[in-house]
Amino acid sequence: MDEDGQTVHDVAVIGAGPAGLSAALNLVRAKRTVLLVDANRPRNAATLRSHGFLTRDGISPLELRKLGRTEVEQYPEATVVQAIVDRVHPDDAGWRLHGTWRGAEVDAVARTVVVATGLREEFPALPSLRAFYGSAMHSCVECDGYDKAGQPLAFICETPDLVDRALLIASWTDDLVVFTNGVAPLDADGRARLAAAGVRVEERPVADLEGDRSGMTGVRLADGHVEPRTGGFVRPTWHVDLDWVDAALDRDAEGLVVVDRAGRTSVPGLYAVGDVTPPGPEQLIVAAGHGATTAAAVHRDLVGGLTDLRDHVQ
Repeated sequence: MDEDGQTVHDVAVIGAGPAGLSAALNLVRAKRTVLLVDANRPRNAATLRSHGFLTRDGISPLELRKLGRTEVEQYPEATVVQAIVDRVHPDDAGWRLHGTWRGAEVDAVARTVVVATGLREEFPALPSLRAFYGSAMHSCVECDGYDKAGQPLAFICETPDLVDRALLIASWTDDLVVFTNGVAPLDADGRARLAAAGVRVEERPVADLEGDRSGMTGVRLADGHVEPRTGGFVRPTWHVDLDWVDAALDRDAEGLVVVDRAGRTSVPGLYAVGDVTPPGPEQLIVAAGHGATTAAAVHRDLVGGLTDLRDHVQ
């Protein structure tokens, strides 16, 4: 209890994706009292199946989250609530967390906080992209490349890493067209590398995707030309929304939270794990592994008394 008689949790984990759930599960098994707060708005909600997760290959990401949450909830040390967190700031007992959900407020105190809220993604402005995203079009090559192998694919990309990502996709198919949408930079060396790999480049602006309920059939350019394609990949840009964290976190050039190998941020008692940390989006099984690693660090730091922010104030 703090001075006001409010329960002080050992850890507040904010975000219940694979990273947050894994951290929470390992922390309750360390006999830590854990408050798990999640808004239930996963970035991969449109994805039908996740892949590469040992013993769960092909499972729906939503089902994976549901199973993980059930596992955490069965421990008496766990308190799981649904809320949108709008502020986390230092408190005499550690950290105070405030959130809301459907008019109800959440006000809690924890000795440490693990941020596992992930990212917000922004796609090229194509009207039908959302309709095909998660079925015909994907963003994670490592996750979905196998299921697209040998097909006539599109890669829609407006970012400078176009060439490297396109060559990765080309390892699954010999019929790939890269669409720069007239935006992505492409120099002579990049064109030569793509040509050597048999990748075609289309630099005219893209209007939309073509298809119907049976699936995607092509990419329509602004001039009306339709390039037949059955699916492919799109490169989103990602944004880190952490204005609600009242702490001087070190961030990299992309806005991601800089952490050590165990998820410790530049602020004692504050940890980050998953997509919100470099290099950004990662496979679900990798995020879960990072969550377990961070949980071990939080537990060790609590044992060693290394989480008190007041001890580090100059």
